[in-house]
Amino acid sequence: MHRLKVQQNLIILLLIFTINQTFAQKKEFRDTEVDTVTFLNNRKILNSLNTDKFQKKIFEDHEVKIPYRFLTPKNNSKNKKFPLVITFHNSTRIGNDNENQLEPFAKIWLQEEIYEKFPCYVVAPQFNKRSTNYETNAEGIQISKPSNEVSALLNLIKKLKKEFPNIDKNRIYLIGYSMGGSTAQNLMNLKPNTFAAVVSVASVPDFSNLNKIKEKNIWLIHGKNDDENPYIGSVELYNKLSSEKNLIFTTFTNLHHNNIVIPFLITDEIPKWLFEKHK
Repeated sequence: MHRLKVQQNLIILLLIFTINQTFAQKKEFRDTEVDTVTFLNNRKILNSLNTDKFQKKIFEDHEVKIPYRFLTPKNNSKNKKFPLVITFHNSTRIGNDNENQLEPFAKIWLQEEIYEKFPCYVVAPQFNKRSTNYETNAEGIQISKPSNEVSALLNLIKKLKKEFPNIDKNRIYLIGYSMGGSTAQNLMNLKPNTFAAVVSVASVPDFSNLNKIKEKNIWLIHGKNDDENPYIGSVELYNKLSSEKNLIFTTFTNLHHNNIVIPFLITDEIPKWLFEKHK
């Protein structure tokens, strides 16, 4: 009788664990604060990294020309598959110098520990005009729509997969901040079957293909005090996708548009999350 009772208790615990896993927390709030010293120190660490490992390249697709930087994995091997990470810059880095687009989310992959622990190909394209444009929908919410250059990136991805057959086609990731985060969402909406996961930070949302992205691995990150790309946009996207089991929405209650990336710059939280995701 005692043995039966123990078995029943174990079954109940297993059911509770399974239910908790199935309905895992998808909406979280963090009370992280960023003071001036932390802001400056984290930026300084990334800015001190040598970016020479990022090769300078240019992609031309008909009339579209996109400068980009390209990082190859450490100890690259043709016999091993590696993820492809595509990072997108914000609007302050628009240009064609093929330098300025290497903002924090591109540079984190150069940190020695991350470069060693999370080997991957990284592409950092640069746009000479806005990669995504904002407009207000009928509900009064700002939404984002991609430029022609964003569509051209799909051909760059095809080119890279052909040129580097050891790119893992089941692990192509998108990450961006501000305008870049919106661009990452745009690409996921344009070709959801191409990508395994997206990290979109302080973005204006894209609602254009919700039915197709509802099963995708999506991590929305936004500061509640963001008055540049309104926080309500990410709230609305979360609400429209709230039944999506692979969606995470992280709100930083004390942060705003310009300091939202700081908590992620010298940690491996984003690379670790991405590397766990497969198409």
